[in-house]
Amino acid sequence: MNKSNESTPKTRYINPYLGGVLLGLVLIAANFVSGRGLGASGAFKSVIVSAVDTVAPRHTEHALFYKTYHESHPGGPLKAWLVFQMMGVVVGAFLSGAIFNRLKFKVEHSPKITSKRRIIFAVIGGILFGFGSQLGRGCTSGSALSGMGVMSLGGFISMAFIFGTAYALAYFFRKNWI
Repeated sequence: MNKSNESTPKTRYINPYLGGVLLGLVLIAANFVSGRGLGASGAFKSVIVSAVDTVAPRHTEHALFYKTYHESHPGGPLKAWLVFQMMGVVVGAFLSGAIFNRLKFKVEHSPKITSKRRIIFAVIGGILFGFGSQLGRGCTSGSALSGMGVMSLGGFISMAFIFGTAYALAYFFRKNWI
């Protein structure tokens, strides 16, 4: 037996099946309590609208998108429940990291690439996914998970395209991760 493996502590994560069941229960609870599913892109949009309103208030008064968004959120975009949901996700992730001793500032990547390349690809991927979530009228959790949770055909189609696209592109980008 290798002694170096014995001294390396095993990282503790939740069982993925249990995590999936818990995510499903959270989704059901969100629908029951608020009448809406989960979603992250709406929270990000609220923060962007508030930031643009702070920097360029005249622009938000005259641009139809911002005006409509403000009217649909009478207490202000940052009072939208999705913003509070995302704050809960951030706090929950921090608590999970603290409880299981995973709070470290590091970039995980394949030994074949640099940290800089990993960060660049992660940022580009995040921007493309954010843009796609606006075109698709929701992110993975909002459009796909919440849509499937209420048996919406659009939710199933969204999930199929999200995973289908990932499988189709994985071959071309695999060297960045393995």
